[in-house]
Amino acid sequence: MADNITLSAAVRQNLLTLQSTADMMSGVQNRLATGLKVNSALDNPNSFFTASGLNARASDLTNLLDDMGQVVQTMKAADEGITSITKLVESAKAKANQALQTQSQYERSKFAKQYNDLLQQIEALAKDSSYKGKNLLGGEGNNLTAIFNEDNTSKLTVAAVDYTDTTLSTGLNLTDLAEAKGGAASFQLEGGASSITLTDGSGDALGSGSLITDFASITAGDVLTLRTAASGGGSAVATLTVTANTTVQDVVTALDGVAGVRAEFDETTGALSITSNDDVFLYNSDDDNGGTAAPTDLVSVSTANFTASTQLLTGSASFTAGDILTLEDGNGYELGSYEITAESTVADLVDFIDDFNGVSASFSTSTGKITIESDTDLSLTSDNAEDFAASAFGSTTGVTINAAQDSGFATDNEINAVIDRINTALSNLRAQASEFGTNLSTVEIRQDYTKTLINTLQEGAGKLTLADTNEEGANLLALQTRQQLASTSLSFASQADQTVLSLF
Repeated sequence: MADNITLSAAVRQNLLTLQSTADMMSGVQNRLATGLKVNSALDNPNSFFTASGLNARASDLTNLLDDMGQVVQTMKAADEGITSITKLVESAKAKANQALQTQSQYERSKFAKQYNDLLQQIEALAKDSSYKGKNLLGGEGNNLTAIFNEDNTSKLTVAAVDYTDTTLSTGLNLTDLAEAKGGAASFQLEGGASSITLTDGSGDALGSGSLITDFASITAGDVLTLRTAASGGGSAVATLTVTANTTVQDVVTALDGVAGVRAEFDETTGALSITSNDDVFLYNSDDDNGGTAAPTDLVSVSTANFTASTQLLTGSASFTAGDILTLEDGNGYELGSYEITAESTVADLVDFIDDFNGVSASFSTSTGKITIESDTDLSLTSDNAEDFAASAFGSTTGVTINAAQDSGFATDNEINAVIDRINTALSNLRAQASEFGTNLSTVEIRQDYTKTLINTLQEGAGKLTLADTNEEGANLLALQTRQQLASTSLSFASQADQTVLSLF
């Protein structure tokens, strides 16, 4: 007897239907769970491999899209750097224009230094404009390449420019300006005074119109000499041969005409006063009219260094009341002026000079010298040519200081040349910004296109492999109904077989 259990045809058919329905329900449930109608090559080889290719390309483009995003950020960093550098260059131009609006060499030297500081900031900003180690403002080795497709046949190379060194002719071509280096000069203040009383034989004071021969020690034919050393030594700086018509005023005029010497006559007392910046001696060098007698010392002036409290009018033969001293720089820009009065002292003069920016003055009691230091070219002049007599016997027009180096903004021509270079640099910056802007726009357009293409590829792959959840849901409901009906049919078939039992 066989061991197999025999089923009726009806039961077997219903079992097969239930099994088939269960298999279809499993497939529908899998599609609903995965969302895919093609999960492997076994489901649909053509759709599976086509979709895989589309998804692979979409994945490659997604990686490129990430790279494009970093390229965009690198270019934005460079663009922001150029924007800031442009503002700094415009600030440098403003400094040049400010320098052009003043003639003061000191102010111009300060603007030149500020200009140099701005160039340093430009270089520092350019160096800081990198993103992930790539700096489009850093020059060589920083070119940037954006790749747009999988085989690298579509790409854009953005050339870097070097702004980390403003002097480069291929960049901004802006060089640092020379910064002012000062100089110094000094002049000595010394002097002394002495006098002689001119009277006639009766002891009455002579007047300025009196004949000098009325003075007992002088006769016609005598030679009066102003010399630089005692006992008739040194150089003769003034000589006057006395005639019968020579007056006291003639003598005063001859002495007063010597640089560094001031002669004054008092009509009341008959006193002839001589003030000199250096030692001088008035001699009657030919009082016997034959040149054989020893010179007669009439007046001796011995000088000494000034002190800070020495009054300029009483101590020096150069200064006179009302003299105007003027400080000017190398451009003729007047720093200030000072009027000599009867109360003016050495300290007052030093304070006047020392009061200006970029200028310092000091007085040495031991040497009697005023030393002036200036950051720029400088001159101290007077409307009285004798105020700055180098000595009693030679005058200069004033005290001049030649700076060791003038600033790069010292003259209008130099400033205008700098402004021209700045204008060129600004044009180059704007052109470079435009180029970067065009490249950035191109990359962003390709970025948007790549996003769309990736979506298209993924959508195409989805159409080949994605399941229709609505349809699959309906299928599952239908299969569940079929399963229930098949179960019912199996029950009916089983009941038909059970009728045999009624025979027993």
